[in-house]
Amino acid sequence: MHKLGRGHRDKLQQFVTITGASEKVAMQALKASDWHLEGAFDYFYSQPQLRNVTDSRHLEELYNRYKDQYIDMIFADGITLLCNDIQVDPQDIVMLVLSWHMKAGTMCEFSKKEFIEGLQSLGVDSLEKFREKIPYMRSELKDEQKFREIYNFAFGWAKEKGQKSLALDTAIGMWQLLFAEKQWPLVDHWCQFLQARHNKAISRDTWSQLLEFAKTVSSNLTDYDAEGAWPYLIDEFVDYLNENGVDQHGQINDSSLKR
Repeated sequence: MHKLGRGHRDKLQQFVTITGASEKVAMQALKASDWHLEGAFDYFYSQPQLRNVTDSRHLEELYNRYKDQYIDMIFADGITLLCNDIQVDPQDIVMLVLSWHMKAGTMCEFSKKEFIEGLQSLGVDSLEKFREKIPYMRSELKDEQKFREIYNFAFGWAKEKGQKSLALDTAIGMWQLLFAEKQWPLVDHWCQFLQARHNKAISRDTWSQLLEFAKTVSSNLTDYDAEGAWPYLIDEFVDYLNENGVDQHGQINDSSLKR
C-alpha cells in the first residue's frame, strides 16, 4: 500500500471495508476496473473465485496451532494466543464479532467445526488475512441489522452453560462493551440501577427489549410510553430515573443514584 497514491489508498481501504476482501483481492479488482470503485465491486461480485476462498490445509494448521493439547477444542489459552497473533486485545469487541461469525456456543471456546466454518465464511485461512479482516468486522457493528444480530447472539454466548439467564456482572460487562459502540447515554445509569435495585440475573426478554428501549426511547424519556409492553425491569428503571431527575440530555444527579 505504501507505493500507492493517497486516492488509490483510500479506494483500496474503502473496498476492503465494504467487501471484506483481502488487500490482494481488492488490488486485483480495482486494477481490473481501472480504479473505478463501482466497476471494482461489479468485478468482485461477478467472480466467485475471489470471494471467501480458503485452503482447508491452512485452516487445519490454524486450528491445530490454537487447539488444546488434550481436548479437541480451542479454549481460553488458545484464544489468547490467537489474539496475540492478530494483535487484538482479548477484551476487544471484535472478538465478539468473530465469535458471532463462528456461531460459537460459549464464550472463550471454539469447537473445531465453529472455528473452521467461521473462518471459511470470512474467507480467512492465514494470519495475514485474519489481520486484514479486522477492519471489516469492526465495520459490521455500524450496520444496524448486524449489530442487532450480534447483540442478541451475545446473550447466549456469554451465559453459563445450562443457565437460562445471564449473570448480572457478565450482563453489565457486555452492555458496557456493546453500547460503547452505539453510545447509549443511559448505559451507565442502567448498570448502576441494576446493581442498586435488582442484583439478580438478567432474562433473555430483558436483554432483547433493552436494545429496543435504547433505540426507540430518547435519553430524556419524553417519548417513553408507560402503557407499552416493556419488561417490568425497564419500567422500574424509568421510575428510578424520574425519581432522580433526568434532564433533557439524559443526565441525572449521580449522587442520588447511590441511595
